[in-house]
Amino acid sequence: MANFLNNTFNSSKMKSKKILLAATLVLGMFINTYAQKIAVVDINEILSSLPDYQSAQTELDKISAEWRQQIAQEFDKVKSLYNKFQAEQVLLSAEDKAKKEEEIVKKEAEVRELQKNKFGPEGELFTKRQEMVSPIQEKVFAAIESYAADRGFDIIFDKSGSAGLLFTNPEYDKTGDLKKRLNIKN
Repeated sequence: MANFLNNTFNSSKMKSKKILLAATLVLGMFINTYAQKIAVVDINEILSSLPDYQSAQTELDKISAEWRQQIAQEFDKVKSLYNKFQAEQVLLSAEDKAKKEEEIVKKEAEVRELQKNKFGPEGELFTKRQEMVSPIQEKVFAAIESYAADRGFDIIFDKSGSAGLLFTNPEYDKTGDLKKRLNIKN
């Protein structure tokens, strides 16, 4: 019985120490947060205001539309092959049916592969976007770093991203300042 009481007492003592440690850490974070200078910018607004970015997006949209049309046409060809097969299958031998089905499946696989090559995670559109947009993004991020260094900001959040900000005080929004730095007219 004494061991049970001893263990219970030690357990509650450990819980108290953990709560005290957690409270100290949270308090320390609040103190550090108040000592930091924070700003908020809207990267999407800045990027969409840059003519280079707008032209890159227009070009990417054009390329994407062309590829989508090409893939849709190829899928139409597969559908046509399938419809033709459906109409003729009663006249075909088992061997010919198998060949036609294999041909349709192969053609559909080719179109899916084309789709993956164009629009997949490592596809041509992704690569093209990297080539065209990365230099513009690097320019903007360099301007943000320079702005933070000049003005003494410790943290700059992107309010357009998935940072999870639910509220920002407008005085912290420095989007306009960065647009001026990049010579963007409203």
